[in-house]
Amino acid sequence: MENEKATEKREVVSVERKGLGVGDMLLIGILLAAGAVLKIFVGSVINFGMKPNFIIAMYCLIILLIRPKFHEAAIIGLLSGVICQFFPGQPYINFVSELVGASVMSLLSRVPMKIGKISAQPVVCTFLSTLSSGFTFIGVMYLMYYSGFEITPTPLAIFMAIIFGTALINAIIVQALCVPLKMALKK
Repeated sequence: MENEKATEKREVVSVERKGLGVGDMLLIGILLAAGAVLKIFVGSVINFGMKPNFIIAMYCLIILLIRPKFHEAAIIGLLSGVICQFFPGQPYINFVSELVGASVMSLLSRVPMKIGKISAQPVVCTFLSTLSSGFTFIGVMYLMYYSGFEITPTPLAIFMAIIFGTALINAIIVQALCVPLKMALKK
């Protein structure tokens, strides 16, 4: 009887991923919290009328590391928008801008971007996602302003400098952290 069981054919069954795992959820929480801490402390040192948004860098990093489905990336963007509500600034606009930024990051992360053996994906995707988030923020803010909401829009030239500066900083942060975190997480 024991001999029959030993000679039976074994099959390897792969299980399809049905969503984010517990480890993925923990990584999302930790990195978004790190983005919030960076926004508080570094943002208080670097302040040109508006603080850089390191939460964008963290959700870009999250999306590169865990490769969520599109709708999961959109939820990560909305969570990022919720976290942004705890900081001074224009209320509610980050819900839309971070949703757009995370969605763009999710779509761009599916495009292969190798230059030789080096992946340019972290720097390119993060830069473009930060720009999309920033331009969405500007668009929504000016739309609200011209619709009669009582908000004071920042001059466009200042916003452009902040958006491109933040995009550059975020791209460098994500490029620097992506490879070591992939190795540490064995992804």
